[in-house]
Amino acid sequence: MSASKEDEFYSNLKQKLNDQTAWPSIYLFKFIVKVNEEKVEALTKVFEKEKNDITLKPSSAGKYVSFSVKTMMLNADSVIAKYKEVGKIEGVIAL
Repeated sequence: MSASKEDEFYSNLKQKLNDQTAWPSIYLFKFIVKVNEEKVEALTKVFEKEKNDITLKPSSAGKYVSFSVKTMMLNADSVIAKYKEVGKIEGVIAL
């Protein structure tokens, strides 16, 4: 994704988050990643500072794992910052 498209995407996301959410709020992040211990650890590390509820669920074929995190976020910018941090981990798909 080009830098301008990425900026537009996050600008739209911020607008939607602010329109639909009263901050601070519990936010549910959901990701899918191929089964890989290093990638799951990297995802977990992104959310280690917040008190959160992490759920891992393997796919029926066992090739992927669903990674869900419920955590308190202060505002839309903090949500976007997490998505950008996770975006640095290769092979992770945000839902």
